[in-house]
Amino acid sequence: MSAKSFTADDAQAANLVLVGAEKGRQAVHDLVVAYRANRRTGSANTKTRGEVSGNNKKIYKQKGTGNARHGDKRAPIFVGGGVVFGPRPRDYSKKVPKSVRKLALRRVLGDLIRAEKVKSVDSFSISDGKTKSFVSALDAMANPGKILIVGNSFDESTYLAARNVAYAQLVTGSEVNVEQMLLAHTIILVGDAVKTLAARTA
Repeated sequence: MSAKSFTADDAQAANLVLVGAEKGRQAVHDLVVAYRANRRTGSANTKTRGEVSGNNKKIYKQKGTGNARHGDKRAPIFVGGGVVFGPRPRDYSKKVPKSVRKLALRRVLGDLIRAEKVKSVDSFSISDGKTKSFVSALDAMANPGKILIVGNSFDESTYLAARNVAYAQLVTGSEVNVEQMLLAHTIILVGDAVKTLAARTA
């Protein structure tokens, strides 16, 4: 399998809509922030003074001790007491408009193509399902680094061969996202995957 560079002319021929380097930076930022926020579980939780274990008994009498007046031992100033304004379970997810998603994808694809980080192949398949064969195929197509292989579909043996290669990832054209593209050193477009991307940028 030999890969050829995917140029701006190839993108134009495939009706892939791109934008210049002067537009879409904020869209990319907003989208990546949303991706990372949406992965947060929001499960951090601290107990207030009403939730920590303990009773409501006054720890010592109000007057005559020379100490400050206190109520129960669950007050926030005591060790083992409640927490004031601590984290509570919440939803961190963000929604990004479809137009912003398209703009971000156009900007990132444009930057990658201008940086000559995108290659294309007619087909990609590892019939024997062996990791060694998968690595050899990658070495013939791309330079060392994180490699993103984007196709419309992959057979089971190809997924099997790729699963133990940490620096390479197989992803479909309909599912690949901006963050994955930004982290890749080389992107390999397989077959009609470029048409799928073109439909997403239209």
